[in-house]
Amino acid sequence: MTIRLISYIATMLVCFCLTACVAVGPDYVPPEVKVPATWSSTESTTKTSESADLRQWWREMNDPLLNELVNEALGANLDLATARAKLREARAQRALAGAQLGPSLSVSASASRSDSSRESGSGATHELYSAGFDASWEADVFGGLRRGTEAAEADVGASIENLRDTQVSLISEVVLNYVELRTSQRRLAITEERIASFEETFQLARWRQQAGLTSKLDVSQARTELESIRAGLPPLRTSISEARNRLAVLLGRAPGELQSLLAATGTFPLARRATMVGIPADMLRQRPDVRAAERKLAAQTARLGEAKAERYPSFKLSGSIGLEAFTLSALTNSGAALYSLLGSITAPVFDSGRINANIETQDALLEQSRLNYHAAVLNALEDVENALIAVVNSDERRQKLAGAAESARETLQLAEQRYAGGLTDFLTVLDSQRTLLGLEDDLAGSSGELASAQIQLFKALGGGWSPDSPATGSEDAT
Repeated sequence: MTIRLISYIATMLVCFCLTACVAVGPDYVPPEVKVPATWSSTESTTKTSESADLRQWWREMNDPLLNELVNEALGANLDLATARAKLREARAQRALAGAQLGPSLSVSASASRSDSSRESGSGATHELYSAGFDASWEADVFGGLRRGTEAAEADVGASIENLRDTQVSLISEVVLNYVELRTSQRRLAITEERIASFEETFQLARWRQQAGLTSKLDVSQARTELESIRAGLPPLRTSISEARNRLAVLLGRAPGELQSLLAATGTFPLARRATMVGIPADMLRQRPDVRAAERKLAAQTARLGEAKAERYPSFKLSGSIGLEAFTLSALTNSGAALYSLLGSITAPVFDSGRINANIETQDALLEQSRLNYHAAVLNALEDVENALIAVVNSDERRQKLAGAAESARETLQLAEQRYAGGLTDFLTVLDSQRTLLGLEDDLAGSSGELASAQIQLFKALGGGWSPDSPATGSEDAT
């Protein structure tokens, strides 16, 4: 008995040693990508001592209401809540995969009583009591289970990065819709102001026509221009309502709930400080979508090894230790003890090509993951380059429009004075008013374009998260 027990223990020790073998399949090596040392838009790279904080870049727009909206969205947005739930799922799957490496242990107890027939038997009563522990364990000799654990661990990392990417996208969506709202509100205010000016011009034309100083044509032209401008109000009101409703949904509210909060025209959000874009390599380390693609590549590399491990035998050990007796009091006797130990080896012989097909599938998926990673890198570089150019050109256009609008105001003032004195025709006044309205509207739109370009740059750089971000939790930093 002792020799057998020693042999069983020795077998178990050999299996434990075998599990230390190198796992089959490729070991993951982080991919190397060639990125430029600097951005092609070198003139766009800001070199200031003070730069915007990427972690909370929206605060650079100095809008307390915007800060409140972003904070509420981080706590109530449904897409972000779904990403958190997916992270919980990935962590549970990681725990499940890790549990496969350890043994399983169960406890059991039973009691039975039976009476035999006096006609066919002795008529005696029999009792049987038993209690014991059952254990089983699969020795991960070729590393299939360890590869599965590696894949699950990488999946957790990818879920964390997906959560961060969802947060980055959410923040940019909130700020973009807020900018669109403020842009439409400013354009509406400009249009209403111009309508008031056109109404004065219309009244002036009527007075001059009644006084016989001008023809009815001037009045008709003034009315036509006035109604044309008024026709631009409904689309602007539609844009305002759509932006409010979209913001409400992003905040996890029903459309229309932000009507009163966002009714008044507020300050226009523009970043107070410029962005330090750094070098492309820094951006890749900051972008959650690139980081997620890298983690997915690591997970798929491990899954290929997991599939290859199916080619090799599996080793399992199972055993039990217990007590069995005919009376409950006899369970404590040394003679009631029993045990069993079983070792088994299972090896694939013929499976109609299932294992090879699975390996080929996982290898193709690995190639896809590698290509997806490189595509994510290229897309990230493109996003930053485009955003840098957009910021510079939007700012230049805004400055030019501001100068043109100021000149148009002076031209209109002079035209109105000359028309009131009968020194110029009415078409000159209408053209001046039309030009000023167009320039002021373009100026408001260009401010929105500049703010949108700044937002796109912050998003392209991966701003909006940090390892200690409330949306991911401190646990995710690991």
